[in-house]
Amino acid sequence: MTGRVRIGGWADDLHASGRMLIAPLSQGRIDYHVRFTALDGHEYVLEGHKSPTWRSPRRSMTVLPLRLRPAQEEDDRESRSAGGQGLLRFRLRTLPSFAASWRFPRSAESAEALTAARRGRLNVWYSTFTDSNTGIGFWFHHELVRPVSGAPYTHGWAAVYQPDRPPVIDRFGPHSLPGSASSSLGGSIPPQRPGFHSPSAIATAHELRGETEHLTWDLQVSADCAPLHTFPRLAWKRRLLPAVHAVPQAQARYTGSVRLDGKLLPLADARGANARIAGRGNAHHWAWLHADLDDDTVLEVVTAVSGLPLLRHLPPLVFLRLRRAGRDWPRGDWRSSLGVIGVGRFRGRPQLPTWTVQGHAGGRRITVRVHLPEGRRTAVAYTDPDGSRAVCHNSERADAHVRLEQRRGMRWQPERTWDVRGTAHAEVGLR
Repeated sequence: MTGRVRIGGWADDLHASGRMLIAPLSQGRIDYHVRFTALDGHEYVLEGHKSPTWRSPRRSMTVLPLRLRPAQEEDDRESRSAGGQGLLRFRLRTLPSFAASWRFPRSAESAEALTAARRGRLNVWYSTFTDSNTGIGFWFHHELVRPVSGAPYTHGWAAVYQPDRPPVIDRFGPHSLPGSASSSLGGSIPPQRPGFHSPSAIATAHELRGETEHLTWDLQVSADCAPLHTFPRLAWKRRLLPAVHAVPQAQARYTGSVRLDGKLLPLADARGANARIAGRGNAHHWAWLHADLDDDTVLEVVTAVSGLPLLRHLPPLVFLRLRRAGRDWPRGDWRSSLGVIGVGRFRGRPQLPTWTVQGHAGGRRITVRVHLPEGRRTAVAYTDPDGSRAVCHNSERADAHVRLEQRRGMRWQPERTWDVRGTAHAEVGLR
């Protein structure tokens, strides 16, 4: 079987795989054995067992006691009794879709399909923020790659954008999985903490730590706002798109220190965001923006052309979310993404050095103009799980001009204008 394992705040694997033993009459049992990857990048095993009885057929068939344990300890009998426990309830209204998902492949194809389901995946944790005192922008990018051919690995990079100097970018990794080896950050990597873990860097909801040849960082992260769902939540839930993007910490604060070639760059209350990407790889072309427009307003924009051959000729999809005073616009998280078929009418095109997005929904119209000056951006080579390559042009000191208008009768009247200079976070990806 293949599917999704979701444990709130701890795991969300869209490509879990395993097997079921369904023998309620001959053996009096139904067993589940599922392997999945948690948000910390480590594999775990979910084991479930239920014994149907005639005395309580509904409860015995719809309630599943389960336990969790690390996958690398699968053969260790002492560790099999350790780990998490839980209780799952089967929703009867999902029975038709569950039954419709059954297929009868040949046995050899079954094994190959389960193995292939875990390949060709990319998971990204990234953080971008700007120190308000010095105007320095920072970018920390972490990847867990499961290539189509070859062993999975972790890697990433860190970049510093100073106002008076050219940007500096430094890579770490690649490191093979699992990450249980000794870490340069101090001892073994604990698999219990959600987030990205490698011998060179750690990225969780509360801390960023890492070290490269020229950069060292130790930062604490805090955020008290709700996640910002750039892509429709249905895309995460049903895997409707080749890749999905979300911002768990949209208005985060960063404190701590960064050292560049030994020089201390202190951060007292830098503003930015922690975001996540999951899917088969990077888009064919894309553009992205995160901008703190003021103390109470944040804008997140993604416009992309899919990397799938059949979708590559369609206009770019636009995913836009404007949060003002805790309220998100457009109100439905699907409205800004349907411009390709005329609903929502959002348009954008990834290009350098300037790209724009325009659209309207719910009685408001927005125009976003993003500029990435050549002297303030870096070019980074990306490698997808299938081996294809792309170049990302990133700047944490970009400029953004945003104009929001409101419909008054038959006319559009200005509602608010923001002009962000040198503190917007943006990138353009090209092939």
